[in-house]
Amino acid sequence: MTFLEIDLSLLFVIAVILIWFMIAYQFVLTVFGYINYLKSLNRKLAIDRMTFDYPSCTILIPAHNEEKVIAATIDSMLRLEYPKDRLNILVINDGSTDATRDIILGAAARDRRVTLFDVPRGEGGRGKSRALNLAMTLVASEVIAVYDADNTPDKHALRYLVAQLVGNEELGAALGKFRTVNKDVNLLTRFINIETLSFQSMLQAGRWQMHNIATLPGTNFVIWTWLIRQLKGWDEEALTEDSELSIRIYQEGYKIKFVPYAITYEQEPQTWGVWVRQRTRWVRGNNYVLGKFLKQIRRFRNKRVMFDVLYTLSLYYVFFVAIVISDLLFIVSAANLVTISLPGPYTFVWIMAFFLFLGETMLAISYDGEDHIRRIPVLVLMYFTYCQLWIYIVIKALWIEYIKKEKRTWDKTIRFDVSSSAGMQ
Repeated sequence: MTFLEIDLSLLFVIAVILIWFMIAYQFVLTVFGYINYLKSLNRKLAIDRMTFDYPSCTILIPAHNEEKVIAATIDSMLRLEYPKDRLNILVINDGSTDATRDIILGAAARDRRVTLFDVPRGEGGRGKSRALNLAMTLVASEVIAVYDADNTPDKHALRYLVAQLVGNEELGAALGKFRTVNKDVNLLTRFINIETLSFQSMLQAGRWQMHNIATLPGTNFVIWTWLIRQLKGWDEEALTEDSELSIRIYQEGYKIKFVPYAITYEQEPQTWGVWVRQRTRWVRGNNYVLGKFLKQIRRFRNKRVMFDVLYTLSLYYVFFVAIVISDLLFIVSAANLVTISLPGPYTFVWIMAFFLFLGETMLAISYDGEDHIRRIPVLVLMYFTYCQLWIYIVIKALWIEYIKKEKRTWDKTIRFDVSSSAGMQ
């Protein structure tokens, strides 16, 4: 065996270990997510039977050029089953140049619960965090809920989330589940639907059941007003403001609970170009969050929380390293450029990893009734195409962040007309 073969064999083993570690750990999370799913059915029934003295709540909806979706979003908020005298819907017109402002004003004229907040001229379009911080000056309620401008939550969603805060003093925030409203439009939206459901079943439901840890999404969550003020609002430098805020909540000693039966429906990218821009923003946002909190790692009160949150933020890079190594080894081996004469059942292990990926993903999406047999070919294609694209996304984000050193700016996901939505509730 040559020195090159030894080095390649070592890389091969590293790739196998990394891939198996991620898949095996995610399988454990999937099982715990299933336990969470079963328990949540009883919890939902219990909340439905209870009566609460619900606190006042303000829903914040940042809206920048959202004329295609904002009317449907406001209508869905007005249908929420929450005491009318305790609910305010504050829609933030963030420098829109289309008909967004007029649509909000029309809704406000029809229902006093709807209020328009105009971001001051010259300060619009600077990102979601900026818009939320500015709107906080108008908030007088006990609880804040945040929804994106394309969201149409189930009528019970807000009530389920707030009930968690009221009933558990350890909670600083609670988040619900989001479903893809346009999941059947094309192959990309089918991939995204599987990805988002799996993420929530594993890394939200599973982590909550296993560690009492969850991470805020950008939408469909509630937080105590006093807590967000104590934290001095959202970090305006963070492109993934939800992940950044989650860590600061844990640093304050509070928990964030995942509530799978508090559901909202949202749009996902329908074109690859929009998807690439969105995911590049996510990776750049995670780069910022990792850089910010790695410096504070020793000051974390809960070391388990520290490890779990930072591991979750690092998944992009763990997955990236494993896929790059395995792909390179596959190419050089297939081209007969080198041989890997390492003893061991590594081909079998590799194949088993693939089938474990299929099995755990099917289990994860079964919680939402998405485990149809026709999903299997989509999953196989997803494994060899969509998953591989993360290599490009991570490299692109690193290039923009550290080579070109471009300023972090908010890149809004392009919306489509809700009347053409496939799979709308």
